[in-house]
Order: sequence, then structure tokens, then C-alpha cells
Amino acid sequence: MEDLVPQAYLDHAASTPARSEVVEAMVPWLADHPGNPSGSHAVARAARRAVDDARDQVAALVGATAGEVVFTSGGTEADNLAVDGVVRATGGLPVCSAVEHPAVLTPVREAGGVVVPTDAGGRIDLDALAATLTGVDGIRLVSVMAANNETGVVNDLDAVANVVAEHAPEAVLHTDAVQAAAWVDLGPVCQSAALVSLTGHKFGGPKGAGALVVRDGVPMAAVLRGGGQERDRRAGTQNVPAIVGLGEAARLVQVDREATVRRIGALRDRLEGGLVAAVDGVYRTVPDGTPRTPGVAHLCISGVESEALLFLLERHGLSASAGSSCASGAQEPSHVLAAMGVDRTAALGSVRLSLGHASTSADVDHALTVVPATVTQLRQHAHTVGYG
Repeated sequence: MEDLVPQAYLDHAASTPARSEVVEAMVPWLADHPGNPSGSHAVARAARRAVDDARDQVAALVGATAGEVVFTSGGTEADNLAVDGVVRATGGLPVCSAVEHPAVLTPVREAGGVVVPTDAGGRIDLDALAATLTGVDGIRLVSVMAANNETGVVNDLDAVANVVAEHAPEAVLHTDAVQAAAWVDLGPVCQSAALVSLTGHKFGGPKGAGALVVRDGVPMAAVLRGGGQERDRRAGTQNVPAIVGLGEAARLVQVDREATVRRIGALRDRLEGGLVAAVDGVYRTVPDGTPRTPGVAHLCISGVESEALLFLLERHGLSASAGSSCASGAQEPSHVLAAMGVDRTAALGSVRLSLGHASTSADVDHALTVVPATVTQLRQHAHTVGYG
């Protein structure tokens, strides 16, 4: 099998490596414990206890009660369930910001909901939100992400909640916290949200395991219907190994978050500052002063196209992305940058270099070597063939 391990993996916002402790916790439930948590015999009860323990760990991560945690297959399902579940239960309309993940944007649009613009930093325009909530009848859900998956920009959820409470008190607030969990204490950050989406593989857990926190009293209709698991909110046999891994990752991220935030924030700042200083025409996409998570460096690079840049960077052992991995291969700039008002030509040269718990100084050193050289190579080629 071809060795696919890069010299520098800077795509943690797409997926982080599973922590060794997470893998260790999962293995027995893959190999030795076949029980279905819905069963009644001893083997099944053991699986149920493992799921319950993980539920406690995820609840602690978010500042919720165990009974409010609904396990899903990941962030996309959690977002879908939040929007569709409330819409089905209430018959009302959803609202979201223009920079939400497609897992929120798509069901909001399909339900006839409203998409609210953002400012130049990618944070929801609170005045526009207030006008929407005042001018549109029947809104029952407002969805605003805690941190953006492309830029890392952080929203003020308390301020959003205050607008919702004033102008649409019958509506509930959902936040996609998928990109925030690794970096912020979700308890206070998400305390004003009635619904919170998570997925494990963004903070050292396995792919295929996520959760939607549904606060007590929130109207919620199941989207997946069948055996009645998760208190009739999400049917289907629970993925015990993945849920165990999700729980362990939730425990671990709380243990070392403070130190990780300091270390990764310093690495990100060195990476950004080094590239801006080394290469003409490189600038930070997010305006100075805009709150953002410490793991994302989002840059626009003039004179190159991100598709060609990423192709050559991979050949030089650097894995990165142009934005959301869910939109990879797209020839148009992302909807996030468009909502922020980023010039289309500049957006076509955007790159997201994202760090995580496993990132090192050597990763940054490698990027600071190969990115400037690759940009120079692409610009010289464009000039040679007459495009520059």
C-alpha cells in the first residue's frame, strides 16, 4: 500500500487524527463485545453501559445533562436533525446565517426558510437577523454556528440569543459547534443554545460518531424512525465502538484544551506571519480583530489558483485545503467567502491551513518552506505562458 502520510498535515479542520487513547478505548468494542445496547441480556447490558458512560462524557463537554445527548452518525446528521426535527415538530420556519455549513443551509432552504447575511468578518449581522425575525411570521428555529468551518470565525451566541429572545421568543437557537469543540469551553459558549451539534473526528475522535444536544422542552420530531433508540429521537442501533471513542475524545479534549489552545495558537500565528512576510500578495482573509479559533489560518494568495496550489503542495508533502472539505473539487469560490464579500478573484486563490492537537513546529517549518516556493513556481509558470 502506498504511504499516504504527508510530511505536514495541515487539514485538521477537515478531520483530526484519532488520539491513541481513543483507539485503545474503541478496540475492545470492535473485537470482543458484540452486544446490541437495546438488548436485555448481560452482553447487551455491557454495551448499554458503555454508551451511557460516553453519553455522560459528551454531556460534560457541552454542559448538558446525559438525557439531552442524542447520538448521531456525525455533524451532518446532527445539523439535519436539528433543522428538520424542529420544523417537523412545530410546522414553523427556520433561519440561518449565510456562512453555515451546507448541512444547515440545505435543509433551511428546502424548508422555505430565510438566510441572513453576515458582516465582512463572517459573523451574522444582528440587525439583519432582528429585521428578519420581526418581519417574517412563524419562525421557530434560528441556526448560527459557534465557529466557522472554513475561516474559524467565532460568533457571539449570547448576542444572537438575545436578539432571538427579543424578536422571536417562540423560536429555539441551534448552533453547529463542530469546529468549536476542540478550542472553546462549550459549556458557557453554548449555554444559550437549545440545540448543539458535535462530531468526534474534529477533536481527536473517530469518524462516524456525533451528537445533537437537545435541551429539555425543545420540540423535536425524529427524522430516522424505527426502533425507538435515543428516546425516540434517533432510531437505529447505536455504533458502540464509535460512541465509546467519541466519549473518550470528549473527555480528553477537556483535559488538555487550555494548553493545546496556547500551543496551537502560537504555531498558527507563526505560520500566518511567516507566509505574509515571505510572499508578496498574501493576506489574511479574516479582518484583524475578528474572533476566531486558534487552529485555522485562512489566506488569500494573489496570482495563483488554489486548485493548482494544493496539487503542488501535496507533491511536496503538505496536505491542506481550499476551504470546506465537503465542497472540495468545486471550481467556484466558497459561499462563505462570497458572504463575507471577498473578491471572487482573490477567493479563487484562497487556502485553509488548519492545525490540531497533533500539529508540531516541524509542520509549520515545512509549510513555511514549501508554500512560498510553490507560489513562486506557479506565478512564474503563469507569466511564462502569458497569463501574468
